[in-house]
Amino acid sequence: MVHQAEYLTGRGTEISSILAGGYAHPLTREWQNERQLTKNMFIYPLFISDSPDEEFLIETLPGQKRWGVNKVVPYVGELIKKGLRSVILFGVPLKNGSKDPEGTSADDPEGPVIQATKALKAAFPDLYIMADVCLCEYTSHGHCGVLFEDGTINRVESVKRIAAVAVNYAKAGVDCVAPSDMIDGRIREIKLGLIEANLAHKTFVMSYSAKFSGNLYGPFRDAACSSPGQGDRRRYQLPTGGSGLARRALRRDIEEGTDGIICKPSTFYLDVMAQAAEIGKDYPICAYHVSGEYAMLHAAAEKGIVDLKTIAFEANNGFLRAGARLIISYFTPDFLEWLD
Repeated sequence: MVHQAEYLTGRGTEISSILAGGYAHPLTREWQNERQLTKNMFIYPLFISDSPDEEFLIETLPGQKRWGVNKVVPYVGELIKKGLRSVILFGVPLKNGSKDPEGTSADDPEGPVIQATKALKAAFPDLYIMADVCLCEYTSHGHCGVLFEDGTINRVESVKRIAAVAVNYAKAGVDCVAPSDMIDGRIREIKLGLIEANLAHKTFVMSYSAKFSGNLYGPFRDAACSSPGQGDRRRYQLPTGGSGLARRALRRDIEEGTDGIICKPSTFYLDVMAQAAEIGKDYPICAYHVSGEYAMLHAAAEKGIVDLKTIAFEANNGFLRAGARLIISYFTPDFLEWLD
């Protein structure tokens, strides 16, 4: 039996149980991270309207704006100086008559995504441009595809239309197309379309493979003006408890030819992100820190419950621990400064 004094001096303690020396210094605490946040992980979402000189503050997304093409170029230029490498574009048509049941304005050559792509590429050739591929911002009914008369998704017509939009974005110079609709079969249709257009060899397909329906998209829908006019999106986005469905959707998109995987939302779905990192261990996994999650952290910081910078790092380190390599985040401009 070890004498009590030996415990007090440490002599009765297993050597392997003394851990604190390994993280006593700020640098050694960083060394304990299996992965560390870097600037090139961050992808910045940009809302682009069809009003060229718009600079509209989005009240429900603190610090975020909706941009016209003429305004977004100088704004992005300042972020590139700080280390920005990638953006993801969301088009927001605001003009009367710009929305119809098929979302025909999504790939309008004079529309926001294609015009912004051309302007950004002309100004910043090395900027990696992703484009969200969905019809919800462009349809008069606000759903992500083409509908039958009863209001349900017409899968065949929807994936044809989504694939056509993706191909036209690639033709305009987009580096990566990211279909966010979650409609069955759209990855295969997009990949075939890119192959037929001789663009598959240079266009990355980043699928929203595990996208859940839920209550965290409100600020995004304010920004993108994309709320459904009737019904909801539960018939084609995953139910919040459906981890088995998420695994099946991940395997589906991998089999259909996706090049990368997005998990959305992120904070409440870290188990799914970890499963995605296992199922798709040979694929880049991207966490989308969605608008509601971002707004909640800001609200908590405003009430003095958390420190914004500290909680943002904590959230994003959680994504890395779960297996993400990339992060779509409204915090991107902050991290470009924080990581300095």
